[in-house]
Amino acid sequence: MIPYLPYQRKPFLNFCLEFFHFPILLVPFGQEKRPNTEIQPDGGCKMRETDLADELFGQPGKTALPAGVRVATARQGGVTITRVEIAREGLARPRGRYVTLEVPSVSLLDERDSAVIEAAAAELRPLLPPEGPVLVLGVGNRRVTADALGPRTVQKVFVTMGPRTVPVQGIRPVAAVAPGVSAATGLSLQQLAGALVRELRPAALLCVDSLCSAEPERLGRTLQFSDTGLHPAQPDHSRHLDAARLGVPVLAAGIPTLMQAEEGRDLVVTPRDLDGVIAHGAALLGAAINRALQPKLSVAQLCWLVG
Repeated sequence: MIPYLPYQRKPFLNFCLEFFHFPILLVPFGQEKRPNTEIQPDGGCKMRETDLADELFGQPGKTALPAGVRVATARQGGVTITRVEIAREGLARPRGRYVTLEVPSVSLLDERDSAVIEAAAAELRPLLPPEGPVLVLGVGNRRVTADALGPRTVQKVFVTMGPRTVPVQGIRPVAAVAPGVSAATGLSLQQLAGALVRELRPAALLCVDSLCSAEPERLGRTLQFSDTGLHPAQPDHSRHLDAARLGVPVLAAGIPTLMQAEEGRDLVVTPRDLDGVIAHGAALLGAAINRALQPKLSVAQLCWLVG
């Protein structure tokens, strides 16, 4: 979920996001100031405006890591994989596992890039429960391009649950929904997710969301998976989803689509090819999620089934 977006309620700035296709600075006026993000909570780790765990804790061998944090990096083909494991509470991110995959710009990739999809699926699969139904939740505002990754991704998910579906051996039950934003529904994300979980009783909830990065070169070039729930870099706790609140494991997946500008804390920047990042990123994430959930089907078969 895009952090701190009061401009969603301002028609002119919303228009800019939808129709201008170049890096744009969005200047929200008159809102409450956010707290200083240069706090040092532990071991020299800065609290930066980012959803990417590896940006907070640095690279192995280059930055002193706080106690309880392990970082490992591997290279697989053209994909750089960074795994961050946080073993204790009280740090800048919740305890759990985070995996980031650095790829060429996702605007140049799609569901035909099977090597990237296989690498992403291989990292997501161990975070999921070994069996049981999974609910995929597309978080975000489909009417704001930078925040539309979640809703666009669930359109690419292979849904196998429904009132008229028949269980098939080897096919995992999967449901997908994009609940929209509270301004349109009158319900918070926690309320909607809680109601869906109580009704469907999934083995896990997988949230797909647009992320925030602290580095411009990461925009539209990084995928992140985590098993810690949805914890956007923003103060609105009604948008946080985790196992403690919902009673089931909550995973998160996303791609960074914006960053806070260095010139001022009330400015954000989006990629030039934002439309391509969202469209191709949604197809890529959807294919990786499908492959992780349905390992007995190939990428080509899943793409054909999704259409």
